[in-house]
Amino acid sequence: MTPAQRDQLFQRHPGNPILTAANWPHTVNAVFNPGAVQLPDGTTLLLCRVEDRRGISSLWCARSADGVSDWKIDTEPALLPDAQNHPEEAWGVEDPRIVWLEELQRFAITYTAYSPAGPAVSLVLTADFSNYERIGVVIPPEDKDAALLPHRFGDRWLMIHRPRTGLGSDIWLTESPDLVHWGRHRLLLAARRGAWWDANKIGLGPPLIKTERGWLMLYHGMRQTAAGCLYRLGLALLDSADPGRVLLRGTEWVLGPRENYERQGDVADVVFPCGATIGPDGDTVNLYYGAADTSVGLATARISELLTWLEGHSAAPEPVGF
Repeated sequence: MTPAQRDQLFQRHPGNPILTAANWPHTVNAVFNPGAVQLPDGTTLLLCRVEDRRGISSLWCARSADGVSDWKIDTEPALLPDAQNHPEEAWGVEDPRIVWLEELQRFAITYTAYSPAGPAVSLVLTADFSNYERIGVVIPPEDKDAALLPHRFGDRWLMIHRPRTGLGSDIWLTESPDLVHWGRHRLLLAARRGAWWDANKIGLGPPLIKTERGWLMLYHGMRQTAAGCLYRLGLALLDSADPGRVLLRGTEWVLGPRENYERQGDVADVVFPCGATIGPDGDTVNLYYGAADTSVGLATARISELLTWLEGHSAAPEPVGF
């Protein structure tokens, strides 16, 4: 093993990219940024963002017994933009995150609804990925990169989201009594400034992962360089009982564009995860990510190793506020 390989917490699957436009049953431009969930029968379901040649995205289900190969693509999209009834989707539906809500016996899918008004956070519920209950916009533009936490805290649901403000793009937390009305928005994690890898613009990756030490957050950071934007992945840890409290935040990125399929595509130099599943051992995380806004990659890591790394590569949490 080379020194470079030893430094990699995430191991890319040798068959990457595992899904591309060529897998689809009709002509599309790109397949990327999937939400992910493991169904009760062990099947891995990816809810993929599929961009057609107009530039409009819809969401499609792809299923695999092993989460790696032999993907079965549904014959119809799970969610098409519905501009007539949902004008906030006029320019597409994008970047889903999926969370199982035990209380409701439903999967909650948060996604970006895109229109001339800008990106907004929309919510849909499903029990079977065949029938969908649209809740509609829950946070207006400009906002995206949202995911629910899987259970209530007290009597409130919590959701992480990423509004665009005058200072940049930071990660916020909001709460709701009913999944429809959201308030008490508060800053959770601020983008750093200057030369940092996560300067000026950050956002949630997959939904939070519950661990014995707290909620593990994988988040993307965007650095503006002379050659363009560079998207990489970092780690933070939130308090188990109070996810509004940041315990640790990594100082370095842990996954960045390296391979050709991550560095060349519709948007160069991007790794952008929206979904993850946990292996049977309870320690392996399977991270599904968009590569260069063109295809889907898979990388695996050990949650225990991510937590150990985070403890040794963290700065004191910075105070947040308005």
